[in-house]
Amino acid sequence: MRHLGVLRGSGMVEGSGQALGRADFEFDGYLVKPGEVVASGEVRMAAEALNNAFGRNDLSLRTDDGRVLALRFSGKRLAAESDVAHADVRGGLPDEKDWRR
Repeated sequence: MRHLGVLRGSGMVEGSGQALGRADFEFDGYLVKPGEVVASGEVRMAAEALNNAFGRNDLSLRTDDGRVLALRFSGKRLAAESDVAHADVRGGLPDEKDWRR
């Protein structure tokens, strides 16, 4: 596994194509095998919106620069007042050569 860099920005978290709330994100990208890039990191959004999104299996993050990232929150529990959660990204990531180092 090789660290590729960091992907930061803002966008809209969506569930089944419907907007759930604006979010800021920071993901570390990794090359796990040739041609397979994954990422994980933090998503910050309003606590109520985050609670509505947490635990869903149909999430995506539509970034302000036009990417659609397949998103999954990795924790099992979330405090009601929390505005940050750890997430994993498995799809929609930049190719290996396009990561900022």
